[in-house]
Amino acid sequence: MCRSKNCSFVQITIFSFLFGFVFPALVAAGNSQPEIVSKFLILKIPGSPRFSAVQIDPVEQSVVDGTFKAPKAGQKVFWSKEKSSVWQEASVNEKGWLRPCKTRAFYAYLSINSATEKTVLLEGRAHNMVYVNGEPRVGNRYQYKDEFQAWEPKFDFSLLPVRLKKGNNSFLFKCYRGRLKVLVHSLQSPVLFNVKDSTLPDLIQGEKIDSPAAVVVINASGQPLKNLKIGSDDPLVEETTVPVIQPYSVRKVAFFIKGTAPAETGSKTLKLYLKRNGAVLTEESIELRVVAPNAVQKHTYISEIDGSVQYYALNPALIDDGKPKALFFSVHGANVEALNQAGAYYPKKWGHIVAPTNRRPFGYDWEDWGRLDALEVLNIVKKQLKIDPARIYLTGHSMGGHGTWHLGATFPDQFAAIGPSAGWISFFSYAIRDTVRGQSPLQKMLMRAASPGRTLKLAENYKQLGVYIIHGDSDKNVPVQQSRKMAEVLKKIGHKDFVYHEEAGAGHWWDRSDEPGADCVDWMPLFDFFARHARPTKEQIRQIDFTTASPGVSASDQWITIFAQEKPFDFSRISVRVDPGKRRFAGTTQNITRLKIDLAPLTKGEPFSINIDGQIINQIDFPEREAVFLEKRAGQWQITGEWSKKDKGPHRYGGLKDAFRHRVVFVTGTNGSREENAWALAKARYDAEVFWYQGNGSIDIVTDREFDPQKYSDRNVILYGNANTNSAWQVLLKNCPVQVMSDEIQIGERKIKGKDLAALFVYPREDSNIASIGVVAGTGISGMRATNTQRYLYAGYAYPDLMIFRASVYTEGYKSIKAAGYFDIRWRLNESDIIFSE
Repeated sequence: MCRSKNCSFVQITIFSFLFGFVFPALVAAGNSQPEIVSKFLILKIPGSPRFSAVQIDPVEQSVVDGTFKAPKAGQKVFWSKEKSSVWQEASVNEKGWLRPCKTRAFYAYLSINSATEKTVLLEGRAHNMVYVNGEPRVGNRYQYKDEFQAWEPKFDFSLLPVRLKKGNNSFLFKCYRGRLKVLVHSLQSPVLFNVKDSTLPDLIQGEKIDSPAAVVVINASGQPLKNLKIGSDDPLVEETTVPVIQPYSVRKVAFFIKGTAPAETGSKTLKLYLKRNGAVLTEESIELRVVAPNAVQKHTYISEIDGSVQYYALNPALIDDGKPKALFFSVHGANVEALNQAGAYYPKKWGHIVAPTNRRPFGYDWEDWGRLDALEVLNIVKKQLKIDPARIYLTGHSMGGHGTWHLGATFPDQFAAIGPSAGWISFFSYAIRDTVRGQSPLQKMLMRAASPGRTLKLAENYKQLGVYIIHGDSDKNVPVQQSRKMAEVLKKIGHKDFVYHEEAGAGHWWDRSDEPGADCVDWMPLFDFFARHARPTKEQIRQIDFTTASPGVSASDQWITIFAQEKPFDFSRISVRVDPGKRRFAGTTQNITRLKIDLAPLTKGEPFSINIDGQIINQIDFPEREAVFLEKRAGQWQITGEWSKKDKGPHRYGGLKDAFRHRVVFVTGTNGSREENAWALAKARYDAEVFWYQGNGSIDIVTDREFDPQKYSDRNVILYGNANTNSAWQVLLKNCPVQVMSDEIQIGERKIKGKDLAALFVYPREDSNIASIGVVAGTGISGMRATNTQRYLYAGYAYPDLMIFRASVYTEGYKSIKAAGYFDIRWRLNESDIIFSE
């Protein structure tokens, strides 16, 4: 809300020993006080296009074209023939916040004149990203408390090393939160810890521990940090080699805690060091909690997505009698820590409460890498805790309510029942974003990649689950209409096992009882509902009706696995029934071309038959593998052997985002021009920063000269550059049907010429059965820059296997896209699934 007529504000805090700077309009506040920038230029972004798959943004276009210049007050910018905005001067308020009236979306520009080259630490708040001298750096969009807010998002850890050149330095901030605050910190050391962002396990009173932990290391020097050790003089910390940290970048690095926890609860302080060749470079202290065995506690693990350290929270069952326990899998809302989520419940005698993190309190809305995080934790706790597989329940609140809807529909065979509280349905129902209605074939092709997030299209899967819906009728955060809509959908599909509870007079978070636990999540009737539901085994299930948008996201339901689709990322459905007495499977399919049937419902030995889509296959010998593989060829189903891992399948199915897992490594090109090589490193650093900030990630960045396929075997690779600028291309993609060169892109027999082309695509590693290659490329520097702010690392945005576009994308929009679509089952070009435009 705007509180005054002159409420456009920004602040940069400059510590007193940064004497090399010459700032306009500084207010001197003494040697011990920061210096404040009081004047600034801002530009309103009309229409707030952040939810669109393709943005129109003339400012971004000027950065891509290399024509951006310092703006002047009164300068007009045209966004379309009808829309324009004007650069205006703005001043900071007494709290140092930029708060433009009547807009949440704006650019803010600042120029810093430095008398010498030097490095500083940039701390921005509430911005989505910033260009520093034309190089993209991650924003801090969740740290946006100001004087009018009572709550503080815990994202105060964004400190980025920035190299300032002698002379003018350009800072272009892009903001969608309606405010901005910027601080510049002096540099104490070229190498330092940032312990504000730590992922630490809890020490369990008197018990042994062998767990990973992680803290951020800042490399504020101009050289890669190598051969460092992280450790402590305390024997509880095992000295660990630090991975390479690229120049002027940050990285969250792992170390290991091994030993026995203190006998008393409280805390344990550890002083960490960074050493090179035995010499200490920097030191900092961290504090670990020491908790009782029955307390809510954090457990850490190494993620297979990127090798980073993540945690989950456990609220253990009240009774440890050695018997299998139920698992209540609780997914948190936006800006909620998993530890607090688990602590919102009074502990249960009959089950453990486990809360995964979504990789951050905001994370990925339980989609994409948030979904993968949930699956990682689910698999870990099923191994580490004694869980009754029939009694696994899913619940969550707010964004976690959405996560409950999404995960429940996507993996219906994993849970006995679900309990969404105050949950929104999908990005299509809750946020303003593109839909497929009224769109061109090209736009529809692009939107197919977003199909896994279209919750309502997966609604038939809920019939396999008990569903208990909770919502307050006065909720101003997530409108109650979201839950009412889902209740209507469940009635429409004939769901017979759901309860809808709407709490009169309740808002978003509510607690009406004096009992421990918050009623909006720890709702007694919900847990009674759970207690009356059990998940059946494969042998018990006779009928399956399963829908998926992609086998790469969700392929299996009990004894059915969908391996491939006729149209990738369109919805596939199978409805099939087994009659064990007659030894017969009978059912129908939609948009399925490869299918596996697990024969668990049948007794071994005798032949069986399959009636699929009206086609009968009789006298099938019972196979040793106790599974049958079917493929549709020329409209007819045939029994085949198991398919090659080189083909598409649940293990590797595509969509660009699929390339960012399997301990992904970023490889930058060094064989281009100086400008192209600098772009590759800056873009890889930016993507790594985004993955760190948004997903608590830790990414290896290496040059093409350093890349060794054997050293990085079975790991996904992201290539930055093209076949001419990145030498790893010939190692990994020499047989790919898509080739990006310095003046053209070849797609099969087609050639698209120009030095202004950009390419984003995914392709399998030929030397691996699981790993993929993601490509972020351009035929020239403008095409490369056009990929800078593509949103493939954020939830709510989706990309197909392949997208080729011109650098004019930010002014021409969809008209700039030259090709988009999907490879076929064998990763070949199939023009029926790729749309080309002239």
